[in-house]
Amino acid sequence: MILLLHGIASSAATFAHVVPQLSDHYRCISLDLLGFGESPSPEESNFTIEEHVAAIAVTVHSLKLDAPFILVGHSLGSLLAARFTATYPREVSRLVLVSPPIYVPASQIGDPLIRARIGAYMRAYEFLRTNKEFTMATVDTLRRLFQLDDILDVSEHNWRAFGLSLQNCIEQQTTVSDIAAVRVPIDVVYGSLDQFIAPGTMRIIEQMRHVTMHKVEANDHLVRKRLARRLVQVITADREVAAKNK
Repeated sequence: MILLLHGIASSAATFAHVVPQLSDHYRCISLDLLGFGESPSPEESNFTIEEHVAAIAVTVHSLKLDAPFILVGHSLGSLLAARFTATYPREVSRLVLVSPPIYVPASQIGDPLIRARIGAYMRAYEFLRTNKEFTMATVDTLRRLFQLDDILDVSEHNWRAFGLSLQNCIEQQTTVSDIAAVRVPIDVVYGSLDQFIAPGTMRIIEQMRHVTMHKVEANDHLVRKRLARRLVQVITADREVAAKNK
């Protein structure tokens, strides 16, 4: 079984190019994260990583999903997937992180160029979540320009979840530590043109023994057809090896 977690400002539709290529051999469940898509958006929630992971766990247990399963996360979903796996190690057999926006605090970065780049990301994220009208108008333009109606959404419906998830899960993350705590194999799939990838942090995680990196040329942050094909290849690799060894 495969459980898929989408990124910020999106929904389960993120994996529209992925699930049809896997459904003949796997049971695939793509969730709407707390506050996004058709999932509830509790007024009392601060959309912390702990609350997101708890909501995922409740869904896993309520659906009585067979464990251990392959867990795939895109963007924000990759950060949640890493924390979920570190928190519930018996639930996950493999972890696949797609386009992960992984950052470490600028104070922990020695290279001044990388430190400046991380600082620029943080300032940009803060600007987006504190300038609602600009952010919603920009996303609406991008959605129409690139025909992303099904996979890109920042609206009144999910604005609170968007802003707080950005602040509490992406800006204030501990994903490098979560990845280090995971004991199952981890694959990282990302595009060579990804606007949100921090090379300095990627070099940190690619040195971990249980992490395998997969760069997809000419792909940005989104799960487009090229990246979707590579992601499917990564997910099905073990199955293909097992079939050959029979």
